[in-house]
Amino acid sequence: MVSVTSKVDNRAPVPAQGYVRGTRAYIARTLGNALIVTRREVRDSFRDWRIMVPIFLLTLIFPLLANGMTNVFIGFFEDNGAEPLLPALLPLLPMIVGFFPVSISLVIALETFVGEKERLSLEPLLSTPLTNTELYLGKAFAAMLPPLLASYTGLAIYIGALVLGEQQWRPAPFLIVQIVVLTTVQALVMVTGAVVVSSQTTSTRAANLLASFIIIPVSMLVMLESVIMVQPHRRYLLWYIVAGLLVTVVLLIRMGARIFNREELLGRSLDQLNLRWVARIFWSQFRGPLGDRFTLWRWYRLSVFPALRNLRSGMLVLFLCLAAAFIGGWAAAGEWQVPLDQFEANDETLLDNLQSWFELGQDNPQLIALAVGQNLRVLLAATILAVFTFGVMALLLVMIPFGILGFIMAQVTMSDLSVLPFLLGVIPHGVIEIPAIIIAGAAALRLGSVVTRPPKDMTVGEAWVRALGDTVKIGLAVVLPLIVVAGILEVTLTPRVIEFVLAR
Repeated sequence: MVSVTSKVDNRAPVPAQGYVRGTRAYIARTLGNALIVTRREVRDSFRDWRIMVPIFLLTLIFPLLANGMTNVFIGFFEDNGAEPLLPALLPLLPMIVGFFPVSISLVIALETFVGEKERLSLEPLLSTPLTNTELYLGKAFAAMLPPLLASYTGLAIYIGALVLGEQQWRPAPFLIVQIVVLTTVQALVMVTGAVVVSSQTTSTRAANLLASFIIIPVSMLVMLESVIMVQPHRRYLLWYIVAGLLVTVVLLIRMGARIFNREELLGRSLDQLNLRWVARIFWSQFRGPLGDRFTLWRWYRLSVFPALRNLRSGMLVLFLCLAAAFIGGWAAAGEWQVPLDQFEANDETLLDNLQSWFELGQDNPQLIALAVGQNLRVLLAATILAVFTFGVMALLLVMIPFGILGFIMAQVTMSDLSVLPFLLGVIPHGVIEIPAIIIAGAAALRLGSVVTRPPKDMTVGEAWVRALGDTVKIGLAVVLPLIVVAGILEVTLTPRVIEFVLAR
């Protein structure tokens, strides 16, 4: 028998400078090993005519077609006296010219793991002494480089034809940099997302079907960018899109490296949707560790309250985002000031309106249901959108009302009006409604972001189903009662408080 004894680590702590050097060495080693895989994949891609021919055609032919269409549009604008619109139109097509070759990267990225599995060449690759992160990054770089180089070439051909051709277009260097950066980050998002899909599916057919969840949002984003691009005074908004896409890339890389599992990738041969397993996991998470004895108090104490404690970090993030939205709305009021003091209104008219509102709320419970239903619809939409956006849309949707509130409060202050009636229009029901919004937003944020960092002892599917169980549980046990109480206060108490203040 071999006895194992614990030993105390008496080594001196690593100094900060040594830690930095060690981190740099780790990053350099990781990138160096990843590039080994990249070189192998790129070499194989250049040998495959099925990949190179579409890239070659999109690189050379599509920019020429786009240039011909540009000449048609320019002629149409000149014939109809719309020449002033040409500076806004010309930067639009370079984004589209750069996007089409990059879209090929999605097809290449989908083949990274599942394609090699079908060709029976995956096992030798996974047996190499490379970490999961090195394999993931190497595959991602390889899928992105050929189409991205083709995209840059297509952009150069198209812009060169505009600059040297009849149009004599002279774009600002800053605009060209912006278009190139947008094209690059869009390629990063599509590639990192497609590599995640490729590592979690068992067939190329399934990967191609799941790719619609990548190409459709990115295509809609390109449409949004096109709308912004034709408004030159608002092109600064494109940098915010770039920042958001870079955050998405980091999340996808972190997610892909964390959920990548060599044994599961080799051993899984068929994806199955086991609804009984999903229902069992969901119900166990929703019910909690109650055993055979179920009471409402035990459910709250053993299941609901622990789930709420797990949302503390999410609630802190949400609170900071709401505060930032309020401050941002306040700052925006300085740019767009509304002269509230010029509106003709008197206290008597306001009192009559509030009295009617209060009496309507007393005699018509449907008004309470309307207020409750509106809040629940917004929170439900935020939760659904959070699933597809890693929780980002949950933050944005709940931040918008607070940004508007900050804007209104700043307008009231700058117009030398009394802030008290406006504050009392929020506080009576806001003390209940705002905590409900923070709790619901934190649950939606966790539901959307849990796939990027699932617990080590759980698969992505199990972690998400358990997060869904917690979200539904907290929504029914905590958020719904708070929203109902806030709706009752908003219709019955808030108008009476404002009326009392205005009547003094």
